[in-house]
Amino acid sequence: MKRIYMDHSATTPVDSLVVDAMLPYFTDKFGNASSLHSFGQEAAQALEQSRQQVANSIGAKPEEIIFTSGGTESDNLAIKGVAYRNSRKGKHIITSTIEHPAVLSTCAYLEKEGFEVTYVAVDSDGIIDTEELEKSIRDDTILISVMHANNEIGTIQPISDISKFAKERGIYLHTDAVQSLGKIAVNVDELGVDLLSISSHKIHGPKGVGALYVRKGTPLQTLAHGGGHERHMRAGTENISGIVGFAKAVALADERIVDDAKHMRHLRDLLINKVMNSIDNAYLVGHPTKRLPNNVNIRFSFIEGESMLLFLDMKGIAISTGSACSSKSLEPSHVLTAIGLKPEDSHGSLRITLGKDNLQEEIDYVAKALVEIVGHLRAMSPIAGKNPSLR
Repeated sequence: MKRIYMDHSATTPVDSLVVDAMLPYFTDKFGNASSLHSFGQEAAQALEQSRQQVANSIGAKPEEIIFTSGGTESDNLAIKGVAYRNSRKGKHIITSTIEHPAVLSTCAYLEKEGFEVTYVAVDSDGIIDTEELEKSIRDDTILISVMHANNEIGTIQPISDISKFAKERGIYLHTDAVQSLGKIAVNVDELGVDLLSISSHKIHGPKGVGALYVRKGTPLQTLAHGGGHERHMRAGTENISGIVGFAKAVALADERIVDDAKHMRHLRDLLINKVMNSIDNAYLVGHPTKRLPNNVNIRFSFIEGESMLLFLDMKGIAISTGSACSSKSLEPSHVLTAIGLKPEDSHGSLRITLGKDNLQEEIDYVAKALVEIVGHLRAMSPIAGKNPSLR
């Protein structure tokens, strides 16, 4: 059976060149980067070279990069680190209603710790209301955290616009760029951010490694105590093999970003057009143009996304319903709810996220499969049955 993977926003296959770069650090170059002997120094050199590579990719300085276990830890360190370190200045944080659970859960935790959080709304395309955000700023606001691009609907946020009034008010700005890295330009100075989270396994690197960019001069409190690793900001022996793999994945993404984005955007638009022209009551979710080049989120009336997912899986097609991080939940997606969809509409959505290696023939196969599956499920639906003209 044909197997087609189109769930790249959940995770990506590790590039063979990344695996090749990592292998020596499991067997031959296995030293602890904190050790003084040659084995340790070899590992330390690889660590700093990787730090330089990641920094170069996003326009940062190497000393501004802290390696972590991934996007979730980076988000936690950014938000809690700024909140705890600056609590004497204020205890107010601003974020959006469509953030990744790593941000929303961290903010909810801080609310229990005595901080106040304002959740700014988005429009029906998932774009944050910058006027409402600016009006939400108070004298005791210490941090704004808004994601660069949404993991479910692919909408790209106006981070550089937000940074202008954040700077005017002396407020630190964090963005979760886990989904955007390697797909669109990510430059910390152009975005105007003080903190930025990224992750390896979204760009064909290994799981379990990521990084947090912290602009020089941004006060941050450490959350993991122990040795002096990562400039005393993240205690624990560094995952050298993973970090080397992450840096290699970043280097490859930088080399390929123009061609890969063009390729994925072509496939994205092709799939959207095929589905929308072939299936009635199908609706694109998210902004039509201000979206990641690989993201397709479409909702289908009168049927459940989970049923579509299972039928697609039987045809060898891997996609997602809503957020892959919470796909086992029966609750409607908080992102789709935030953009104004009713629960029954949210449950009929599919997230299809393309990768650099997907082919046009796979788009044709998936589109054909969707037409067949949607037709089959609607034929079984008592609600859809009242609309016999539905395709």
